[in-house]
Amino acid sequence: MLFLILSIICSVTVGVIFKINRHYNCNPVQIITFNYVFALLFCYFTFTPNLDEVTANAPWNIYLSVGILLPVVFLFLAASIKHMGIVKTDAAQRLSLFIPILAAWFIFKEEFNFYKVIGLVIGFLALLLILRKPSENEQNKWFYPAFVLLGFGLIDILFKQIALYSTLPYTTSLFVVFDIALAVSLFIVIYNTLLKKVKLESKNILFGGLVGIFNFGNILFYLKAHQTFSENPSTVFAGMNMGVIVLGSLVGVFFFKEKLSKMNFFGIILALIAIVFIVLSQIN
Repeated sequence: MLFLILSIICSVTVGVIFKINRHYNCNPVQIITFNYVFALLFCYFTFTPNLDEVTANAPWNIYLSVGILLPVVFLFLAASIKHMGIVKTDAAQRLSLFIPILAAWFIFKEEFNFYKVIGLVIGFLALLLILRKPSENEQNKWFYPAFVLLGFGLIDILFKQIALYSTLPYTTSLFVVFDIALAVSLFIVIYNTLLKKVKLESKNILFGGLVGIFNFGNILFYLKAHQTFSENPSTVFAGMNMGVIVLGSLVGVFFFKEKLSKMNFFGIILALIAIVFIVLSQIN
């Protein structure tokens, strides 16, 4: 249970860092780039991937898709936290689990039971209520968390495809994906530096390092939690998603004074109920 709690804390901390750095006028692209630098270093020294095993037969189309999506979705994550807050962004990120579930239903023709259908209906209603703006807000930039939901949902589908490629260890594939994500974000930084004259600043390296540490910690502890509960993965699945929504909501409301309507709070409760039904569908 300790690994699961640490994974939840690391996940929410990433959002907290993005929430804090906007007060220092930081550059999110540079932060995301240095995040991958640190994540790659931790991944290399923790898992010691053997890159000689990566051949032309590896699923490069999936690697490239995930490697490009990761930094792009991260940028939308930072924008969503800035404009919509931690509570709604974390909830949208966790509700992204419905994207691979819908893909399993419509694309892979998986049979759905009663619990899963109920979970999807409640989850969709929860999403509408969570993204609903408080009446005093003039703007509701819902497309940021909506893109976060869609992006992380697609990434989840692609990572599941990578997991099915048993020729390579999952951690080696993860290292390759991080390499591609770093290359993509580094290209954007170089473009901004040379053509738009955006300066590299040490504060972005600092925040990027912090994001990298907690981003990697989230992945590491999540994998270890699955190893600990290998016979009951639904415990990790439910605990992670519900834990992030609850902790993210508490941090957003009490530490950053984010304003939520009664509808938003009700949506968060419905999101937790939806996740319970999804877990029940896996058990039954």
